[in-house]
Amino acid sequence: MKMGVLSNLEPKKVFYYFEEITKIPHGSGNVEQISNFLVDFAKAHKLFYIQDAMKNIIMVKEATPGYENEPVVILQGHMDMVAVQTPDCTMDMKTEGLKVGIDGDSIYAENTSLGGDDGIAVAYALALLDSEDIRHPRLEVIITVDEEVGMDGAREIDLSMLQGHRMINLDSEDEGVATVSCAGGLRFGLTRPITRSKKEGMLLHLEATGLLGGHSGTDINKEHQNANLLMARMINHLFHNTDALLVDFNGGTKDNAIPRETSATLFYSDEVAAKNAENLALALSADFSSEICPYEPAFQFLVSTENGTADVISAEDGKAFITAMCLAPNGVQFRNMNLDGFTVTSLNLGIAATDETSASLVFAPRSSVATLMSALKEKLCLLAETFGFEVSMHGEYPGWSFAEVSPIRDVFVQSYKELFHDDLKIEAIHAGLECGLFSDAIPGLDAIAVGPTIRGCHTPDEHLPLDSFERFYELLTDVLKKLA
Repeated sequence: MKMGVLSNLEPKKVFYYFEEITKIPHGSGNVEQISNFLVDFAKAHKLFYIQDAMKNIIMVKEATPGYENEPVVILQGHMDMVAVQTPDCTMDMKTEGLKVGIDGDSIYAENTSLGGDDGIAVAYALALLDSEDIRHPRLEVIITVDEEVGMDGAREIDLSMLQGHRMINLDSEDEGVATVSCAGGLRFGLTRPITRSKKEGMLLHLEATGLLGGHSGTDINKEHQNANLLMARMINHLFHNTDALLVDFNGGTKDNAIPRETSATLFYSDEVAAKNAENLALALSADFSSEICPYEPAFQFLVSTENGTADVISAEDGKAFITAMCLAPNGVQFRNMNLDGFTVTSLNLGIAATDETSASLVFAPRSSVATLMSALKEKLCLLAETFGFEVSMHGEYPGWSFAEVSPIRDVFVQSYKELFHDDLKIEAIHAGLECGLFSDAIPGLDAIAVGPTIRGCHTPDEHLPLDSFERFYELLTDVLKKLA
């Protein structure tokens, strides 16, 4: 093995493969290279493998001698990551690998997300497939594509050759917690045509930055501010108090990541009007800071003006776009108060953008109750109808229901107690997991979702604690021994 930044960490094979993965660009929709890397791994280790047309991968390692008759175990994760970066980062994440480092007791990537979701699953799976000293039954490893943009790979993969009915999903983000149920969701897009005309005058530049962001499922209940909605509130205020016209709006990059930054530009006919708007914007930005800075300590709202020429969006189109955002539902919509306020239904306005000819909004709705999801989709359709947007829905995936009886869950509970002298927490989550699709595809599937701790998932602040990384591998290998 070639020495790397993580080469001195234990378990060596896990960290080696994780670092190798970080060298390969693998954002959602850009998975061919990492998929081929997995094929090369399978060939090198003489494993049976399948690579389908979508680039999903299945690899099989036969049971340790003497354990051929034990029930098969499926290990499952996804190869794509949410590729996000800081505003000042110049890296092209479609072509360049990550700059991984160690910060005290955790791993991070410089100015980008780290891809622990779900590079950790791939690293653990490869380490197990490469191991010669871990007792296990037949292992069937499934690594899917494009989980983060609608679970497309899991939806289309052919599982007919699998023998296993016990599955360990390696896509959970809190060590010491086993996920046994999750919400369903989809990608919901609204698009509206716009008209532009060239004008010369003053440009008012607005930027909301420094917000915490986070995962639109697991972090949505934390009330992290959405940069798109703050910007829409600002522009709506200026629309009502000045003669502003919208030039551009650009916020968020992923529907399932809470936007941390948003920028926009407004047009004014003269310097006096622009100066008045600047003063109003600064006053409202001070209100923003008072409202949210106790919870968003790094938040900043930047305002500046310059002379310029711009292709300005018509007043009608700009107002429709901004008003739709101001009225759009966002955040937690329904909680179960019998389960300590557990989030049942939510949505995230992850992307808001204008281009030459259109304005678009992209939401990530989630719910563990089908009727509430239907109601939320109807509400978004009504919003679209009211303001002249066309609707697109993509990548809908089912929820995953709690199983009263689960032998694999029992083994994890036992192993965790023996190893760490503590109780493994059993929880439902509001994020989406591929377990729902696999449970539909494999009758009688006994599944659990587990993993090490990931902090700041789907953000450039993402960190993986080293001790959690190691402890989870100890747990995983112990469970496999018990299952063998």
